[in-house]
Amino acid sequence: MLLAIISDIHDNLANLDKCLSWCNKQDINKIIFCGDTTTLNTLNHLVTNFSGEVFMVKGNVELYEEPEILNDKNFHYYGSSGQINIDGLEIAFCHEPEKINKIINSNQATPNFIFYGHTHKPWWEKRDEIIISNPGNISGTWYQATFATLDTITKKLELKILADLS
Repeated sequence: MLLAIISDIHDNLANLDKCLSWCNKQDINKIIFCGDTTTLNTLNHLVTNFSGEVFMVKGNVELYEEPEILNDKNFHYYGSSGQINIDGLEIAFCHEPEKINKIINSNQATPNFIFYGHTHKPWWEKRDEIIISNPGNISGTWYQATFATLDTITKKLELKILADLS
């Protein structure tokens, strides 16, 4: 299964639409979102314009309260960090990179992948057997707009540059 990992939308709906359009055409049915929609309108836009499930953690620039977050069967909210199992892979996610060590040292199953946002800079590293990656940012702020895809069968992680997508 191919899934998308996105972060730091910061209300850039044009870039979000381009990303979602590409994801929908690729039959991606899960997005891991590492936070920072900024407004509730953008979060609603993400969930209603994507045909699959969205798994989200809160960023540091969310201008709404948690109770305002929509109730949709395809939307899963995890607070400051989350962990899910997809095709036998343990996938953890958070917004701030400072939370990574807490995830690694938690009582949950050791993740195969940890995704984070906040810095807007695409990055990946391998720590022991864990791939830690930042998909960059959808907003195009500080760095070009990017997101990542993960093939859960081959475990191939790939960076997508929004400007290069058709």
